[in-house]
Amino acid sequence: MSAHTIFDKAPIGSVIAWSDGSPQPPVRFNKKLAAWQTNNSRGRLIRKQGSRGVGNISLSAYFTLHEADYGAGGVIAIRVHRAFSVESRLHFTIVERPAVGSVRVFDRAGDDAELVYLATNEADAKEWLTRHGYPHAVLEDVTADEVGADIVEGRTAA
Repeated sequence: MSAHTIFDKAPIGSVIAWSDGSPQPPVRFNKKLAAWQTNNSRGRLIRKQGSRGVGNISLSAYFTLHEADYGAGGVIAIRVHRAFSVESRLHFTIVERPAVGSVRVFDRAGDDAELVYLATNEADAKEWLTRHGYPHAVLEDVTADEVGADIVEGRTAA
């Protein structure tokens, strides 16, 4: 799929893989493998931002994927996010869609909202919020309509 298709069709909370189509180098080549992993990995879709203009500059729409967390002892020190323009030449695949009935926890309301947690149900989401400081958090249910849209329209998602 193209980046534009992911932007249009993938629901927030989906796991998305991206690839440049090149074969994975052997593990013994550390630098080549690290470079390959930059263009061949996966992450959870946490945000979509439409195109916008800043002065005379027009910025295209993009989406953000949460790739990884690094830390120790239950403390996250580094959070890795990757943003992709809808004009990206990489190939994308929807690996997993959020389960129907799960609940998305956004950091705030509005177009700039970012997914901070995908809960299994509303009780899980509320319990998670008691342990994490998001005073303006918004909960949103995952519905069968958005997850099954491609199947209903006769297309496959992945």
